[in-house]
Amino acid sequence: MSLSNTSTAYGGLTRFFHWAIALGIAIMVPLGWTAHLWPMQEAAQIATKTTLFSAHKTLGVGLFTIALARIVWALGQTRPVPLHPERRAETLLAETVHWALYAALVIVPLTGWIEHAATEGFAPICWPLGQNLPMVPTAPAVAETFATVHFLSQWLLVGMLALHVTGAIRHAAIDRDATLARMVRGTPGGNPAARTSHAAPAALALLAWVALFGGAAAAGLLGTNATRPAAHLKPAVSDWQIQDGTLAIRVTQMGAQVTGSFADWTAAIAWQPRDTPGPEGDVTVRISVPSLTLGSVSKQALGPDFLAADSFPTATFAATLLRTETGREAQGTLTLKDAEVPITLPFDLTLDGDTARMTGQATLDRRDYAVGTGMTDPGQLAYDVEVLVDLVATRAAR
Repeated sequence: MSLSNTSTAYGGLTRFFHWAIALGIAIMVPLGWTAHLWPMQEAAQIATKTTLFSAHKTLGVGLFTIALARIVWALGQTRPVPLHPERRAETLLAETVHWALYAALVIVPLTGWIEHAATEGFAPICWPLGQNLPMVPTAPAVAETFATVHFLSQWLLVGMLALHVTGAIRHAAIDRDATLARMVRGTPGGNPAARTSHAAPAALALLAWVALFGGAAAAGLLGTNATRPAAHLKPAVSDWQIQDGTLAIRVTQMGAQVTGSFADWTAAIAWQPRDTPGPEGDVTVRISVPSLTLGSVSKQALGPDFLAADSFPTATFAATLLRTETGREAQGTLTLKDAEVPITLPFDLTLDGDTARMTGQATLDRRDYAVGTGMTDPGQLAYDVEVLVDLVATRAAR
């Protein structure tokens, strides 16, 4: 059995690639749809959804690798002649579908892979390599754009696949020719002299892709809706006014760190530096919980089983600012979801005239606030949550 094609038959390696990819698509498409539609209100559902998406992504990367190998192999191979060159329209359609499928086998898994690499959190690929991609930033806008391209491309893939399968069934059931036998057993068929041009079907396949993405762009589907929530907290009356700053949290999900931040928060600061240990002032920080963005798990994090943002839209940290023998601390209470828990946040501070730069970090236990109570496995979602503060404030004019 020859591995290479001839002018009338498909070689063993081409047939292997064809059926391996066919099997991969038969698994990947329903697996992806099932993962997308699977609920995620409860811990068990989240675990199942994560497993489904991880399997989908892992198989997708594998399918992408096989597809690339298939295309590279095809570039150096003779393509068997069509069995019915006299049916010009049918032959043109069949060749167009083949070209469109080649493109889909690259575009669909690659865009899904880019979406994954641009997103923090949720459903890792099940091997060490490939969680990140070169030149792909971790950015919600990039993830959203490529998620849309991935979603649209799958429909073109499904459409071309339906035409391809329909044609194969017709050849087997109605024409009773060697089309299917050539791909199953490598049976020769066709007239070696019946050559056709690849230019027209390749151009039509390209036109189909241009129409898909052009129509999506015209409809505004390729833009980003990843906008930050509008602020609803009133500015705080404070001796020190925040000029710039970030209030962030970092969680560990499925062994990977995911960092998010709150777009809307205020701080009322009364602070007077001193040279000896003791109280220097106080601070009250109010946080709009719904303004959190946390990678791909933002919606999940704000849900009723976690931060319950609809029921508890505001969190408050009230603390005394202290200078200690070794540095500075904010000692106070964080109120979140009606739970009040003592918190100590060590911080560094640099003062330049009337401008102060503060950076600090503390670790919370999510269980203290009944966050993710159903997620009892720290391997899925760690108990510790890091709070990261970085701000610049200026002394208010007197």
